[in-house]
Amino acid sequence: MAVYKVSYVVIKSDHPGGIINFDKKPEVGEIIRIGNFDLKVIEIFELIPPRGDFYYMHATCEIAGKD
Repeated sequence: MAVYKVSYVVIKSDHPGGIINFDKKPEVGEIIRIGNFDLKVIEIFELIPPRGDFYYMHATCEIAGKD
C-alpha cells in the first residue's frame, strides 16, 4: 500500500502547517480535512523521488472557503 508523506503549509493563515500521511496523492483543487480544518490544495509537487511505497510530497493549501 502506498503512503504519501505530505508536508503542507497554509497560506494567508496563522495555521502552522505540518506533515501528514495519506493513502492517496492529494490533487490540486481537492479539499482535505486535517484536524478541525478543511483545506483546499492549491499546489502539490514531489519533494524527492519515491522510495519503495513511500512518496514525499509538498502541498500548498488555503483554508477552504476563503478567497
